Amino acid sequence: MKPIVVLGSGLAAYSVIRELRKLDRDILLTLVTRDSGDYYSKPMLSNALAQGKDADGLVLTQAATMAEQLNFTLRSRCEVSGIDREAKRVHTSQGELPYSRLVLAPGADPIRIPLQGDAADAVLSVNDITDYARLRKAMQGEKHITIMGGGLIGCEFANDWAAAGYGVSVIDPGPYPLAGLMPEQAGKQLLAPLAATGVDWRFGTSVSRVDRAATGYQLTLADGSQLQSGLVVSAVGLRPRIVLAQAAGLEVNRGIKVDAYLRSSDPHIFALGDCAEIDGRVQPFVLPIMHAARALAKTLSGCETAVEFPAMPVVVKTPAHPVAVLPVARDALGNWQLHANSDGVKMAFLDAQRRMTGFVLTGRYAAERNAMSKLLGQPLPAGEEGPLHEAKV
Repeated sequence: MKPIVVLGSGLAAYSVIRELRKLDRDILLTLVTRDSGDYYSKPMLSNALAQGKDADGLVLTQAATMAEQLNFTLRSRCEVSGIDREAKRVHTSQGELPYSRLVLAPGADPIRIPLQGDAADAVLSVNDITDYARLRKAMQGEKHITIMGGGLIGCEFANDWAAAGYGVSVIDPGPYPLAGLMPEQAGKQLLAPLAATGVDWRFGTSVSRVDRAATGYQLTLADGSQLQSGLVVSAVGLRPRIVLAQAAGLEVNRGIKVDAYLRSSDPHIFALGDCAEIDGRVQPFVLPIMHAARALAKTLSGCETAVEFPAMPVVVKTPAHPVAVLPVARDALGNWQLHANSDGVKMAFLDAQRRMTGFVLTGRYAAERNAMSKLLGQPLPAGEEGPLHEAKV
């Protein structure tokens, strides 16, 4: 019998195996990963410093223990070079592996912006626990860190490192933090609280050069200004890993194209997590991965199950000013409406029928995300008597 082969060892890969084992204790499983395969929570990378954890401290379970507990064959430190779809085999550095079904969960790669300067290759990215170990080593003895990118990861790192006593500069070409997730009135709420922890915000520009200096690096920005920094970290986003799938002839776009059953253009190959484009959407957050893993496990066990995504607010780990947001599509028709703006904001996105399809909660309102989720899709009355109303101050 050929096993189900899972490529990857992140949350998506382990969640599929864990959910599948709840349904079938005997089906053959093989996990293939190019790293150690140790299980850890990737979202914890951006607030590990505040929790006093280094890379080793973030490991929740060793790979060998995971293999024993979940009864799968582990192929760690194993590079995959190709997929033979006709023979149903995976070509690896440890030999050819046959499969009955193949699950692709390799994740995504950090986007690297082209830079000039003799230290352009010294810019760090943090996408896994190995990257984090390298970063923590580089941080020793430094006092200032520059973060390229003011999105979710950039803001979380900024809060974590500034709270630990580092000077932090955040450089982003956009107009305010988290501009890709929420409107300006909400995004600007982060400016003062994080500045109070030691974050230096620089919007409307970007890094163009990184050169070595007597101590650390000298950054030249697109607006002509310069900045001295001990470390430079890029946090400008992720790009789904599609090269392997593309080489195998699978349909790809931004990610590996799959349907609601997580099935690719090959009926025996599935994909989920940061690498997957599910019905036209890449959803690189924890909750979508968990829902996709549960549905895929049922399909792999013989019960065809389409994934259904409920309301899944994104929680941004910025303790200086907490944020919870249910994003709306860039082309969504409707308007953001403000309902409270005391020590934070409460905003709802209403469509033409006044149905709420998204929201933003910051500061003291961030804890209301579950209550707000219950109002999704409901027509809301006009005027300040509505269920979202709070008197403005």
